[in-house]
Amino acid sequence: MFVNARGGRLSRMGFWKILRGHARAAGIATRVHPHALRHSFATHLLQGGADLRVVQELLGHASVRDHRDLHHLDRGYLREVHRTFHPRA
Repeated sequence: MFVNARGGRLSRMGFWKILRGHARAAGIATRVHPHALRHSFATHLLQGGADLRVVQELLGHASVRDHRDLHHLDRGYLREVHRTFHPRA
């Protein structure tokens, strides 16, 4: 999803450095972690009324049992839920 300056895959640490730089530029003094973005993403969807099972699937947190119950949700449906319920979609 994210590429580095050379067009290759952005590493986990590369993403962390970019995030840290943006946090500093924004004047955020506390440590910022990439996981906070995942948490915020899920929180915004749930606060907007998205279904918990869809959020689990989008985050890749669906358990084996839940995943079986989801019947492999259609990607189009997942995109639509994201567009509908996320404030910045």
